Amino acid sequence: MLMRESAGVHTHSQTILPMVQGVLTEAGVALTQCDAIAFGCGPGSFTGVRTACGIAQGLAFGASLPVIPVVTLLAMAEACREAGDSRDVLAVLDARMGEVYWAQYRFQDEQTGWQAVAEPTLSAASAVQADGRVIACGNGLSAYADDFARFDFADSALPMIMPRAAQVAWLAQAAFARGEILSARDAQPLYLRNKVALTTAERMANAAGVAA
Repeated sequence: MLMRESAGVHTHSQTILPMVQGVLTEAGVALTQCDAIAFGCGPGSFTGVRTACGIAQGLAFGASLPVIPVVTLLAMAEACREAGDSRDVLAVLDARMGEVYWAQYRFQDEQTGWQAVAEPTLSAASAVQADGRVIACGNGLSAYADDFARFDFADSALPMIMPRAAQVAWLAQAAFARGEILSARDAQPLYLRNKVALTTAERMANAAGVAA
């Protein structure tokens, strides 16, 4: 699989299109020859999710292609499965401001794919729940390690696993085979939070709580 990756969400708007062109050139295909445009729809950082959706939508409109949104947490679950054949996965992504994005997924088989046991949720780390025995992954586990220490999965957790382009592509390919596509105009980010920053008063209150 050909792919390009870049770290640093604040530069994505400048780097994504050149990377797309680089992959297409290396593969020897034109954008219009592709079947669909896949993108990580979130949850995640407001800027990153909005940029991914906007660029995917623009490419799809220009090439008259459908789009396939892939949930960020599901991509993490797939990466976890590839790392150790885990079929019950709790994906936990740091949402900042004392909260995490999380979801639980169960892999059925190659044809059916993943099923959501718990849909993507935004909550305090202490409010996360796991149904049965799971492998947990994502940077939310290390960001709030004390809250997750009580779980049975704490010793086997994989906090280094994060959303990657390869898993988005694999999941999109499976979704395309099942006919799960959208028109470009229907592409939407998955936002679980309307508030993107704490107020000064909230930051002061949190600092006071930590000091206490």
